[in-house]
Amino acid sequence: MNCLLCECELHCDAQAYLCPGCTRATGERLDRMPKLYAALAAFLQPSGRRPELGRTQGVEAPLPVAEPVLNLRGPGGIVGVLEDWRSALHADLGWSEPRPRGSIEERIGAAAFGLHTNVLWIGSSWPMAGAFAEEIRGLARSVLSVVNPPERTIRLGNCTATLEDDAACGAVLRVPPGVAEVRCRWCGAVYPPSSWLELARAQERTS
Repeated sequence: MNCLLCECELHCDAQAYLCPGCTRATGERLDRMPKLYAALAAFLQPSGRRPELGRTQGVEAPLPVAEPVLNLRGPGGIVGVLEDWRSALHADLGWSEPRPRGSIEERIGAAAFGLHTNVLWIGSSWPMAGAFAEEIRGLARSVLSVVNPPERTIRLGNCTATLEDDAACGAVLRVPPGVAEVRCRWCGAVYPPSSWLELARAQERTS
């Protein structure tokens, strides 16, 4: 049987639904959910919006908050996903329905804690583990795309440095914005801007 999230073969337990790595990662994502929710608050104001300009005639006024962030922090966002899965877990275990209490932040903490407490059972015994872990991963990625967006880079080419066995390194080189030189993350070779054009040409010849 394969892990329902990463699809790797399960060697440790033929009855499990998630591999140990995916079970652990899911638990870590649940543990971070309250912090991710809190981090979104700083991104509610749409970037670049200038309230002092007011509304232009004939143009619909923009929302006073960033809609994607509002959706994640609202009733159908993080809290809704976590509470729905906690309810499903309780139903399958024959437990009483959990009753949400307090603010959205408090409800997220309670739901995430309840799911995290049972994550080992989820990974080993719950047939819904794959769908659950996939949605929790997607939820975490949605938040991180706002609070920690991936850095935009340009593919420069492949590292031409020679390793100890006389083979070329070949690792992909990427140029982050605002850098003066590129360093290979694999072998550490440094490429100044004067070498970038030749690397790009070599990339074109091999593509």
